[in-house]
Parts: sequence; structure tokens; C-alpha cells
Amino acid sequence: MANQANFASIDMIREQLINQRYIADQSLATVIYLSYHLAKPIFLEGEPGVGKTEIALVLADILATKLIRLQCYEGLDANSALYEWNYPKQLLRIKMDEQCSQSPEEMGHVIYSEPYLIKRPLLEAILSSQGNKPVLLIDELDRADEEFEAFLLEILSDFQVSIPEIGTLKASHKPLVVITSNRTRDIHDALKRRCLYHWIDYPDLEKELNIIQARVPNLENSLAHQVAIFMQNIRQQDLMKKPGISETLDWAEALIKLQRNLLDQDTVEQTLGCILKYREDIQKFKSSIWSTPDKRAQLLSSYSAQNAS
Repeated sequence: MANQANFASIDMIREQLINQRYIADQSLATVIYLSYHLAKPIFLEGEPGVGKTEIALVLADILATKLIRLQCYEGLDANSALYEWNYPKQLLRIKMDEQCSQSPEEMGHVIYSEPYLIKRPLLEAILSSQGNKPVLLIDELDRADEEFEAFLLEILSDFQVSIPEIGTLKASHKPLVVITSNRTRDIHDALKRRCLYHWIDYPDLEKELNIIQARVPNLENSLAHQVAIFMQNIRQQDLMKKPGISETLDWAEALIKLQRNLLDQDTVEQTLGCILKYREDIQKFKSSIWSTPDKRAQLLSSYSAQNAS
């Protein structure tokens, strides 16, 4: 059974990640090890689709603990991330007790208590840590406003919150925190200083092939090599959005469903929507990148041809 012993060494962490079909290099395993033992958040940056969010999902599985996810967006505020009062439930309780002799103060103690509290992800992470500490994923922080970053700094410092009607709630054990950013804007240095930083880049050919074989084991080996080489080549093109490893895996799964065992011109053109997600990129691919037999041959290079070169 997965437990804290799986984090006893960097090598064990890397082995556990592989067991969960997540291919990680030594530097990422080291950051995870230090984050766990130093109780510091991990701040992951990288292009979309390179596996940042997946890290948190995998860590929760390895630790056999709860994953709590806060998806960031423009306009996210403290109430949406921390807690809110359940006003309809409070109003219903007041109406039910209208005939009772309770004073307003007594009623206030009732309706401003934990049963009437809506726990948002950050408060849930604080309260859940009373037992087996959870994994808290703060996903795509760059989508949130800078004001939310300032609020988040306070939470990450001591993982406690003061609720006027209840008192101060504090985590007995800090959760394992994973913060991700697609770098659409800069995150303030003050927040980064509180974290262990790691950049996840697009995988090289060997790593991409290993990921495909781990996550899509039913894909024929020769086709897996073709897919990996194709993705490496297409990322060298000037595109609005270069495909990440998530697109690679989607494409590999699609090829299995279509019962393909070879990448050819028709297959690529029919499944282009698996890897390119912008109309402009698809137009450029068809009119320029994929426009001549020589260019198509380069993208469809076989594994043996790549090795020979």
C-alpha cells in the first residue's frame, strides 16, 4: 500500500512516479523529495500540456491521500477560494426557528457555525490536514489576478485562517502544495521565494517515446516511434500553440481507435485536430509545413531513418 515511506529517497520517488506511468527526470524527483520533507510548495512552470497538473494527481495516488484542486481564473477572490456562508441554509434555519424563544445572539451562534460553512479548496486543505495531509493543487495561477496572489501568500505562510464567527482554524500538518503556471504572465517574486521552483520543458525524443510507451502501451512500437518523431519535428515549426505531451497521448489513443499501424498522409490529415488546436496553425500546416512531398517525408521520418542520419 502506498504511504509516506515511498518518499524516503529521491530514487524511490522516481520509481513510484514510473509505477504511476509518469516519466520524470532526476531533477523533478529531487524537487518533489525536498518539497515533501521541507514542507515547501512546488512551483511548476512550463508550456501547456507538458504534465504540470498531472504531477499533483500522481502524488495524491502515491500517498493514497486526498487531492484538493483550486482551478484559478480571472476574478478569483478569497471567498471563492477559502470559504463562504451558506446563506440559503441559514435563512431556512431562521424561518424554521421563528417561533422559538432563542435570542438573536443564540441564533447567531447556531447559523454561524461549521455546519453552515461552505468549504472552498483552501479551507478544505487546512481542515483535511488534521489526518493524512492532502495534496493541494493550485492550478494555472497565472490566470488569477495579482490581488489573489497577495492573499495566497498569507495562506502559504502558516496555513491558518481566522473566521470571525468561529475563530482561527490552523492546519496540523501542511498539505503538499503544487502550484502550476503556463507563464501567460509573471508571478510575483514574493510568492516564488516561498516555493521550490521547477521548469517542465517539452520532452526530448527518448523521453517522449518512453511516455507514449508507458501511457499508451497498446500502441505498436514502430508507430510509437513515428508519433514521437513527428511531434518532435512539428514543435520545431513556428506555430501559435505547439502541441504538448497531452496532445501526443490523445493522438496515440486516437490512432489505436482508428486501428492505424502506420503514419501516412491520409492518417495525419484526418487526425490533425488531435494535435493542433488553432485554425491558423492548421492552415499554416496545410499550406506550408505539409505542402510538399519532401516536407511530408521529413515529418513522417521513420525511426530507422532518424537513427541512420
